[in-house]
Formats: sequence, structure tokens, C-alpha cells
Amino acid sequence: MNQKTVAVVGTFDSKGDEFAFVRDLLHELGLNTCMIHCGVFAPKFEPDVSNAEIAGAAGEDIEDIAAKQDRSLATDVLARGMEQLIPKLYAQCKFDGILSFGGTGGTSIATPGMRALPIGVPKLMVSTVASGNVSQYVGTSDVMMLPSIVDVSGLNSISIRIFTNAVKAIAGMLTFQTEHQLERKPLIAATMFGVTTPCVNAARAHLEAKGYEVLVFHATGTGGRTMEQLIESGYFAGVLDMTTTEWCDELVGGVLSAGPNRLEAAVRAGVPQVVSTGALDMVNFGPADTIPEQFRDRIFYKHNPTVTLMRTTVEENIKLGEIIANKLNKAASPTALMLPLRGVSALDVEGQPFYGEQEDLALFDTLRQRINRQAVELIVMNTDINDEQFAHAAACKLIELIEKNDNKEEEAS
Repeated sequence: MNQKTVAVVGTFDSKGDEFAFVRDLLHELGLNTCMIHCGVFAPKFEPDVSNAEIAGAAGEDIEDIAAKQDRSLATDVLARGMEQLIPKLYAQCKFDGILSFGGTGGTSIATPGMRALPIGVPKLMVSTVASGNVSQYVGTSDVMMLPSIVDVSGLNSISIRIFTNAVKAIAGMLTFQTEHQLERKPLIAATMFGVTTPCVNAARAHLEAKGYEVLVFHATGTGGRTMEQLIESGYFAGVLDMTTTEWCDELVGGVLSAGPNRLEAAVRAGVPQVVSTGALDMVNFGPADTIPEQFRDRIFYKHNPTVTLMRTTVEENIKLGEIIANKLNKAASPTALMLPLRGVSALDVEGQPFYGEQEDLALFDTLRQRINRQAVELIVMNTDINDEQFAHAAACKLIELIEKNDNKEEEAS
């Protein structure tokens, strides 16, 4: 087995003793190290990659940055440099996994480079902010965050234990490899919410029976952003975007928005897609007492103690229809939009709390009027979204679109 190398990222000027300890621990475990200094000033030991190289990757001079004594500027420059340099070093086989320790500054500098690495590359950030909201540091990547418990300042009974655990964790990820490999199959991205689970599970089963592997993304904001990023990176042969609910939160101000670029990746990447209106009946908030005052007179459903759902209105559904049509009308690759006339979620069927004929009609009518039939195939079914017939039709349509796209590419070549 080839000896693995760990990239160790940190401020070797202010935390030189701590990082020297980590380096020596890795060596004791039989691992090589690539020591990357991302501090502003001179390091306490010679690194393998200097701060000048990092600043240079961002088009800046580290001496100029140091002279300005502007912490915010320095953090920004070094973070941008890391984002550029780290994936290049990985592509040059300089390391196999990456480990860092830091407070808010160190975490802000190290994690952009970690996020730029491919999914699956071991990445561990030991941070003072790891127990809080880490979305700005992790983003849509698989960066693992470990609370440092105490500040990364000095070697003491607590920090030594945490540092040691982190070193052993990265060593374990690099050393122990499974021999079990799944058969490589064409990948499908699918979106799901609890209220669209029966639909996606049934469609997934059909796709898998036909030789595809389906990766399901929970439509919670992060899930949608992650899927979009992977689509653009070329992972998928097709997209089964049945649950577009994140647009409700983006439009109305809920807590699970995937941002204004949701529904754009497959269009840009030319990936065949089947899209539906799953869970467009709901906006997500936290516990009931966190709901903004302007929504207090709306229809709500307590999903669980930490999630409260709010029914979308006729006006909001018109806007949602306009947004989705505008996004899909730009598609150059095979695209289909499927409308389940009897309900867009498990809560939006007759007898359930969010059942809304007028709201759904506003959504469907807007989509019918706005969709460009030259770019998007419109399929209307008199079922709810979780009907097995609807799920089966969606899976079959996606397979048809993928095969059509493959044939087109073969003819072009």
C-alpha cells in the first residue's frame, strides 16, 4: 500500500507548536505530511507550501498584505488563494486528505480550499465554531467539522486529546479502505421531501430495475444546492426533480431556500430532466414561535417540534409557476414538466390540511400558459404526485429522455 499524505493547513506563525505536534503525530502513524502555512507572518517552522504561494494564487503579494495589518483583508486574500491552490495541489497528487485546525479566521481561510476538492476526498476541520451554524464553512461539500472544545491555542490535556482524535480520524479515513465496490451505473439525481417520498421511492425502484443508480437529495436548501453543483460537475445522466419546494422558501422567505439559481444546473449542463411541482404547497419555518409576525394569519401544519409548514397562497402559486416556467424554458436538452392535478404533496390531497383546489389551479394554469412547448414537454396527469402511476410515468419519461439525448450525441459524433 502506498504511503498516504495528509495536507495540514494552518497558521504556523501563531500556532506553530500546535501544528508541529499534529505533524509529528501523523508521522508516528506512518503518514507523510504536506504542511501548508496560511498565516500572514513568518512561520515557526519551514512549511512545504508557503503563505506567499497562497497569496500569489489570489494574485496578491503576502508582504503587501502583512504591511497593511488588515485582518479582514488578509483573511479574504488567503481564503481566495486557498480556494485556487488546494485543488491544484490535489490534482498534482501532493496529498490524499486534508486536515486543519483554527478559530473563526483559520476556519474561514481553510474551508474554501476544502470545499473546492472533489467529494470523497477526506477533509476534516477542527474548529472553535464547529458546534454552531457551519453552513458558511461546509457549503455543499463533505467537509467534516469537529469541535475543538478549547481554543486552538496551546497544548493542554483537552487540546492534545482533540488533536490526537482528529489525527487518528484522518489516518483512519486514509488507511482503511473497503474492498467492496458498487457496479458503476448511470447516475440519476432525484429530489424528495417527506411529503413526496412515496413518489420518489416508486420512481427510484423502477429506475434501478432498469440499470440506473439513483442519488436522492433531501430538498432542504442544502440538498438542492448540492444537487445543482453535482449536476454542473457532470455526475448525472438525468435528473428526476420531482420536489421543487425549495422555491417556496426562496420566494416567500422560509428557512429551506436553495437560492435563486435552483433549477438552472440541468439547463446549463444540457442534462435531460423530468421536473414536477412536488411540495409547492408549503413554506418551511422552524418552531411555531419563530414564524414572522406577518404570516400569523396563514394556514399552518406542525410537521414536528422543530418544523412548521405554511400553506402557499394563490398569489404565491402564480409567482411559483412563472419562476419555474422561466427556468425551464431555457432548456436545450430534453426536458419534461409533469403536473399532478390531484395534489402536489401528501398534505395537498382531499381531506388533508393543505388541500387547496384554487391554489393548485393557479399554479397549474400559470405553468400551462407560460411553458414554451418547443422547449419543454408538458405532461398532465389526473393523479396526485404520490400515485404510483404518476411515479412510474415520471421514471419512464426520464429514461426516454436520456436515451433520446444519448442517441442525439452519438449522431453528432
